[in-house]
Amino acid sequence: MMPERIDRLLVVEDDAALVAVLEKALRAEVGELRSCAGATSALALLRHWTPDLVLLDFSLRDGDAFDVLAALHARQPTPRVIAISGTASPDISFRLAQRGVHSFLAKPFEIGELRRAMKRALQQPLDITPQLKSNVGQRGIHEVELEVRETMLNEALARAKGSRRGAARLLDISRQLIQHMLRRKRRPRDPT
Repeated sequence: MMPERIDRLLVVEDDAALVAVLEKALRAEVGELRSCAGATSALALLRHWTPDLVLLDFSLRDGDAFDVLAALHARQPTPRVIAISGTASPDISFRLAQRGVHSFLAKPFEIGELRRAMKRALQQPLDITPQLKSNVGQRGIHEVELEVRETMLNEALARAKGSRRGAARLLDISRQLIQHMLRRKRRPRDPT
C-alpha cells in the first residue's frame, strides 16, 4: 500500500483489460478513479476535471502522450504523470521526462512496481534542470526567473485552494512575501 491516498486518479490507456486490472488493484487507494481510452476523451475530461495523478499510455489510438501532456500542464494544480508504454524508445522516455513526466514504466509491469512509481511521483519534486538548460541562450535569466516565480506562486495557490497562508507554507516563505508577489503580478511588466 502507498502511504498517501490519492484523491483523483486518471488512467489514459486504450487496453481495456489493463484498465480493468489497474482499476481493481488501485480502487482501495484512490478516492475517484476515471479512465479514458484515448487522447480525445482525455482532453474532453480535462476541460472540467483535474486529477492528482495520471497514468498515461504513450501510444493511444487517436494520438500519443504528448497530445495529453499540454492539457495537463495547463491545469492548476498540475497533476503528476507516470507514462507507461510497451513501444516507446529511450529517446521518447527522455522527451517525456523533459515535459514533466515523473516516471516511465515499460509494459508489462507489476502492480508493486507501479505503486513504487506512484509513491515517488507523489513525493518527489520534478527536476527542472533540463528545462532550465534548454533556455540558456534562448531567454534572459531575469525573464526565466520571473516565469519560475509566477508559476510556483500560481501552483502553490492552486494546491492551497486559494489560501495565501497555505501557499506561503508550501513555498516556505512569509505570507507578506506572497502579498508582495501578488501585487507585483498585477502591475504591468516593464518591457526592458
